[in-house]
Amino acid sequence: MTFRGRIFLAAFVTTALSLAGSTVLVSVELRRGLREDVGHTLMQHARLAAELLAGRTDLPDPELEAQQLGRRINARVTFIDARGQVLGDSDVARERLPELENHNARPEVIAARASGEGTATRGSVTIGVDTTYAAAVVRNSAVSVVRVALPLTAVDERVRGMQQLAAVGLAIALIMAAGLAWGTSVLLSGRLRRIAETAARYSQGDFSRPTFEYGADEIGTVARALDASVRELGKRLDEMTRERAELASILAGMFEGIVLVDRDRRLVLTNDAARQMLQLPANATGRVYKDVMVDPDVMSMLSAALQGQPTAPREVRLEHSPNGAFIANVVRVEHAPDGGAVLVLHDVTELRKLDRIRRDFVANVSHELRTPLTAVRGYVEALLDAPPAEDADRRRFLEIIGRHTMRMERLVRDLLRLARLDAGQETLERGMVPLDALLNDVEMDMTEALNRKRQRLVRHLAPDAGSIDADPAKLHDVLRNLIENAINYGPEDSVIDVSASRDGRATTIEVADRGPGIPTSDLPRIFERFYRVDRSRTRDPGGTGLGLAIVRHLVELHGGTVSAARRDGGGTTVTVRIPESG
Repeated sequence: MTFRGRIFLAAFVTTALSLAGSTVLVSVELRRGLREDVGHTLMQHARLAAELLAGRTDLPDPELEAQQLGRRINARVTFIDARGQVLGDSDVARERLPELENHNARPEVIAARASGEGTATRGSVTIGVDTTYAAAVVRNSAVSVVRVALPLTAVDERVRGMQQLAAVGLAIALIMAAGLAWGTSVLLSGRLRRIAETAARYSQGDFSRPTFEYGADEIGTVARALDASVRELGKRLDEMTRERAELASILAGMFEGIVLVDRDRRLVLTNDAARQMLQLPANATGRVYKDVMVDPDVMSMLSAALQGQPTAPREVRLEHSPNGAFIANVVRVEHAPDGGAVLVLHDVTELRKLDRIRRDFVANVSHELRTPLTAVRGYVEALLDAPPAEDADRRRFLEIIGRHTMRMERLVRDLLRLARLDAGQETLERGMVPLDALLNDVEMDMTEALNRKRQRLVRHLAPDAGSIDADPAKLHDVLRNLIENAINYGPEDSVIDVSASRDGRATTIEVADRGPGIPTSDLPRIFERFYRVDRSRTRDPGGTGLGLAIVRHLVELHGGTVSAARRDGGGTTVTVRIPESG
């Protein structure tokens, strides 16, 4: 059915139902009103008859009296005595009166005896049609109750006449409603057809303005709003097309591989670099990534991100480039209808080569420097052990040379240690290490430095942190570097606190000094090589600048973490957390 037909049918059916309902309601109300009028009239007749019969204790011929009264009021009149027997009835022959049943059970009679008056409408047993009855009590008379009745056939005839007239009016109204509905449907369908034609033209990309007016009614308002929305969408579509072209150009020029998957794990977008790194087929877009990828590390990161698990950038191995080095980072797309995740692949193969060259260079230079420095230190020690020379400054100069030589040797040793840690050449030999005994060894090594600044080492070891699962030699180096750092930066006559506690399957060790503290902005960088904090720490403390970097490497070798924070009241607290193995 066309839209015009549906509008016509809806309007016509609505009008027809309204008119039919109105006709039925008028008929029902007319019937009810006429019946009420009949009831009121009969009750007035009954009252009048009761007044006429009041005080007449002797009625020679009640039947004749009933017939005469019935002819006067043009209604059926019935005289009933106190026992309920019919004494006279205007519509019943005299000889049939004994056949009539007792009327005390009639509703109108019962109501009249109870309150003086009563009415009822029911089918008459005597005449067999619906009849309205009105009864009234007669005072001091041989007739106890006088009842007046009138058949409702006249009322029904008047109602049928009204219904016939209403049917004629309904038919005429329906014809007029049909014409009006058809005209309305033609007008509406014509306007909507023009709006639909304009929408079809918009869908084909033609956004020129229509030549007709939409109108000032609600349809016109909606049409204008939709027209403005479509034009705005068209403008945004042009912008999106331009931005998509720009994005495609940017992705094509990137060295990083970009892969976008939706929440259904299907590839939405890939650039040339990603297709080359992952060796994706030409028809990969739209397919599930597990069907076109062979790299388990990349697929596991994508799967974790799509499941809402946190992912961090890490180095991955690609099947098509076994000798290459790639850093993968996956970010979940949170605020998009299709969800999904974005994978970014960085090819760091050349950076790894350069870093390896740098480490080899440091190791080689350190090795080459260590031998002559060892020799210089030997000669200086020999001079120091010789008898005092005549020149008093000679010994002082030699002490300075010896001190700086030791520092250079220590620098070389730390560089070599970092090179081995970077290259993964140091292995762990873990075991249960008594922490108190280990601190005794470290304190003994640092006795001279502690005494020189009159500092004390105070321990706060929890009962459940007596032993720690770690490599004893490497943990010794961690604590030695941290305590030495605290000695260097702590003031004289101060206390260095060493605390240990256990949290689940990990042990936490804290070393806190009472020095000037580290600015918050510098805290994230103090574990970098050769990084020194400005302001209060610009003085040379005598270290190599590599101690905290070595600490970080040794702790991470254990699978732990190290961090630093400002201490309340001044100073710095370095926290090491080492989990149990396994």
